[in-house]
Amino acid sequence: MIKKIQPRTYQETIFYTTVRNNCLVVLPTGLGKTLISVLLAAFRLENYPKSKILVLAPTKPLAEQHLETFKKHLDLKKDKIILFTGLVRPEKRAELWENANIIISTPQGVENDIITNRTPLADVSLLVFDEAHRAVKGYSYVFIAKQYQKQAKHPRILGLTASPGSEISQIEEVCNNLFIDDLEIRTEEDDDVKPYVQEVDVKWVEIEFPESLKEIRKYLENFVKRKLLEVKQKGYLQGFLSSYTKVSLLALQATLRGRISEGEKDYKILKSISLLAEVMKVQHALVLLESQGLESLQKYIQKLEQQAVSGTVKAVKNLVKDSDFINAKNKIYELIEKGVEHPKLEVLNKIVKDEIKKNKKTKIIVFTQYRTSSSKIKKILDALSLKSKMFIGQASKEEKGLTQKEQKQIIKDFSEGKFNCLISTSVGEEGLDIPQVDLVIFYEPIPSAIRTIQRRGRTGRLEKGGVIVLMTKKTRDEAYRWSSHYKEKRMHRNLKKLKNKLYSFERTKMKNKDLSSFIQNNNIKIIADHREKGSGIIKLLADEGVIVDLQALDIGDYLLSEDVVVEYKTKKDFVDSIIDRRLLQQVRDLTKYSKPVLIVEGEEDIYSQRNVHPNAIRGMLSTIAVSYRVPIIFTKNSQDTASLLQTIAKREQDPEKREFQKHVAKPLSLKGQQEYIISALPNIGATLAKPLLKKFKSVKKVINAKEEQLKKIELIGEKKAKKIRDVIDSQYEED
Repeated sequence: MIKKIQPRTYQETIFYTTVRNNCLVVLPTGLGKTLISVLLAAFRLENYPKSKILVLAPTKPLAEQHLETFKKHLDLKKDKIILFTGLVRPEKRAELWENANIIISTPQGVENDIITNRTPLADVSLLVFDEAHRAVKGYSYVFIAKQYQKQAKHPRILGLTASPGSEISQIEEVCNNLFIDDLEIRTEEDDDVKPYVQEVDVKWVEIEFPESLKEIRKYLENFVKRKLLEVKQKGYLQGFLSSYTKVSLLALQATLRGRISEGEKDYKILKSISLLAEVMKVQHALVLLESQGLESLQKYIQKLEQQAVSGTVKAVKNLVKDSDFINAKNKIYELIEKGVEHPKLEVLNKIVKDEIKKNKKTKIIVFTQYRTSSSKIKKILDALSLKSKMFIGQASKEEKGLTQKEQKQIIKDFSEGKFNCLISTSVGEEGLDIPQVDLVIFYEPIPSAIRTIQRRGRTGRLEKGGVIVLMTKKTRDEAYRWSSHYKEKRMHRNLKKLKNKLYSFERTKMKNKDLSSFIQNNNIKIIADHREKGSGIIKLLADEGVIVDLQALDIGDYLLSEDVVVEYKTKKDFVDSIIDRRLLQQVRDLTKYSKPVLIVEGEEDIYSQRNVHPNAIRGMLSTIAVSYRVPIIFTKNSQDTASLLQTIAKREQDPEKREFQKHVAKPLSLKGQQEYIISALPNIGATLAKPLLKKFKSVKKVINAKEEQLKKIELIGEKKAKKIRDVIDSQYEED
């Protein structure tokens, strides 16, 4: 089955571990992690011939790379190795799934298909998670792994990453979420890897921070000190102000917001939150000044000024009126008019110019944090008559970006040598297979070990490569340099510590649990509006074995029976919908069902949301409960809400009754009305209404059909046909 592969010694060693256990493979970029997954896929298909392999990658370009690799190295028909993306309709995905042996996909579509039971995982004998370090918090990998471990007959999980994180807690979280039993770790220094590692020459270029920019920094730092001193005077900061980092200030801000949400409306707290918001914005301005350049900083200031005019946030309005901020802004404009810029740009210009002199066909990637910097860098490189292109993410609300198709074409052109220099933001850091990159330039150091490793791994794949990091002395650049350095060292130490501590009694117990113990609620069905698919509630319901059907609902967010409809809101949503006047219309619509319910979720104080008078909220609650007779149920969190929905659905859905189908207020179209009438017959519902009408052509003919005629319709047996005739023919008796 395998072709064009000659495994290296370390790949064979790692492969044998993956055969025995769920394994996380930590291997430097460019050393063939994907080939290990190909070897394991072939092994699993050979041992479980009727099974399927599912390979997940976080982005479409990465998924496409895996598709090419698997097709190249596995002797299977091309239509047996398929790619799922968001562009493939769910119905088509279900059809393709049925016929394929290997499915390569981005995780979000698979997650939705698992929730709606379109993707059965029982026959998947191998699940591969590429860039496995993403398996934390609410990322789709976590939910998919959990469902797979519950459903699969012959489960095997393989996680692939170059950098799982520096903290032991983060690595353990990845391992627990992916049910990992064993670790295989290699570094460039390991004996079995060394022969295959190309030399990468890493140079740090130290740049002096100019006096002209120090003047701007002084204004901005004065601003930060004054604002933090105000917060300290209000009693929320202790000790030296210089000891407070961005992380600690964000944590303080979150703590103060929590106190407000609990109803503590103290002016000092509100003012301190606003002051901290001002500080965080100026801290970002300092990062741009020290590590990026004046043009990036100027655009950021212009954005703040626009927000001050068009928005309502007091922190921004106060910020742009501050004297230190105004002085800094004026100095920035003055220097830009004189043509002054950050010295990094001049250094970058010289480095690239020297590289071109040595080799006109050289391939360079310049990584930068910000799109505005990438635009400025492109202008500098264009002046050298160097062919370059920007590689940025997709469009956002504020910025135009590249489509995935455009991204794919740029990578292809760069790989083929159609241009020399790729100027990339973080979108180019993860996993892209670009062979023979001669030089990678960091426009700035970054404090993340994962991202540093990813950037560095873009070179030195097939032959010697170089890495140059531009670092402005005595700025945040210097702090970030050492931060990433120590995090990377810590990552390798923690991986070695964790290798022998992976076996968890709880996880083993779950893995060995009988499948039937998880199928407690397989008779419960909940119809959810398709816009709720990203909700944690949906995943929690699916976790409990509830059948979740995503549909476009005209009324409410969840249907728990033919009678019970639920409108779901967080406390913030509830207050927002009072302000924008959506709520009453939504409540009126709910009353088209005989048992409407409004669920309001959140532990925070409902009266502290937005600037709304408490009587307005009380009045709305009274109107909903008394005038419209819609019960309002308050829940604490997503788990509480999911449990409540499940409890109500369980009470409403008697297993002896017919399958629950969406049967709401009478539709407006003639076709819809016909289907509505027939779907109300016993055991029919929306699923069988259409084939009945298609066969008999009219409602009248369905009603008049004899039992023998009804039985000829697929899925209508003798019992269903008899029940239909009983309902139609039996005399109605008053109570």
